[in-house]
Amino acid sequence: MLNRLWLTFAQAVTILLAAWLIVATLKPQWIGGVQVSSLIENASLKETAYDGQLSPGSYHEAVKRSMPAVVNIFTSTAPSKTKSHKGNVSNSGDPFFKFFFGDQAPDESPSSSLGSGVLVNPEGVILTNYHVISEADEIEVALADGRTFKAKMIGGDPETDIAVLKIDVNQLPPAITFGAIESVRVGDVVLAIGNPFGVGQTVTSGIVSAMGRDHLGINTFENFIQTDAAINPGNSGGALIDTRGNLIGINTAIYSNNGGSMGIGFAIPVNLAKQVMESILKNGAMTRGWIGVEPLNLSKELAESLKLPPKTNGVLLSGVLEGGPADRAGAKPGDILTAINKQPIKDVRGLLNQVAQLGPGSDVSATVLRKGKEFDLNIQIGKRPKPKATN
Repeated sequence: MLNRLWLTFAQAVTILLAAWLIVATLKPQWIGGVQVSSLIENASLKETAYDGQLSPGSYHEAVKRSMPAVVNIFTSTAPSKTKSHKGNVSNSGDPFFKFFFGDQAPDESPSSSLGSGVLVNPEGVILTNYHVISEADEIEVALADGRTFKAKMIGGDPETDIAVLKIDVNQLPPAITFGAIESVRVGDVVLAIGNPFGVGQTVTSGIVSAMGRDHLGINTFENFIQTDAAINPGNSGGALIDTRGNLIGINTAIYSNNGGSMGIGFAIPVNLAKQVMESILKNGAMTRGWIGVEPLNLSKELAESLKLPPKTNGVLLSGVLEGGPADRAGAKPGDILTAINKQPIKDVRGLLNQVAQLGPGSDVSATVLRKGKEFDLNIQIGKRPKPKATN
């Protein structure tokens, strides 16, 4: 009996609740003093009207400003001249530094490759990487608006991996604006723009991971910006920009052991790229200083064997070119070169960079240590010979 009463009570309560919900939904005004929102209203999705404002943290304006100046570069090489590039994934046994970006594009013939470039002035001058176009017989540039044009090479500098191209075209998009490298700091947000894998113009973001990276074995002269912005095959020669849309670097190389981005990419800083470009436009080639020596880094063991004073900094001149600038100034093999124009020399890379920045024909004071005695040599800087071509 009690079970039957309980069942009847439960059924009655259920019916009353159902009736109340129906009335509350369809005729809420019948329930005096109680404000009930419609279940349908609560369940409905409401769309916010677009107000024309950018999303917080958007870099759209920077990309909009700079993207039209980034171009795609396609090259072709006659089959008889096709050679393995030093960064070709399939031919390189070293998984450390890969020059993927100018390598063969997916699903293309062995004589075709792709990369990116940056339009830097209204006359059609384009900056890119030397390895992108070094073996090309024909170079084609595709603008962001879809137009394609033949390009000619003005000059290139394999020691920094910079090349300068030119297209003769009317109504070019606005050229990119050069940024100030002094304003770039570790931790700054940066954007990489290029044509990865040939899929089309693409933007990726990251931060500046480090500045002044060298001793990487990529180029003769190194002073890279390191970034974790995703850079992939085809991005080489493209733009690394700041959040204002200014060019701060030319994307060049990545660290990878699988052919794709691993968050370690390198870009040539804009000041170095601009210096090389201006020299090429003015002289047809990059002109650097040279003194004609074969330097070696001073290891601890080498310094001890030479019985040098503790904490001696500099480089050992293991060889001096006969008739070269240093030889004419009186330098001898076995000298320790410690400074150029009173600026200390720490290693071979520092000496190379410091001398290269000096104009041929200029005079410098070189401080050397010989048999425990220090004295200065007056060296007239010569012109650095062109690097030998490699197969």
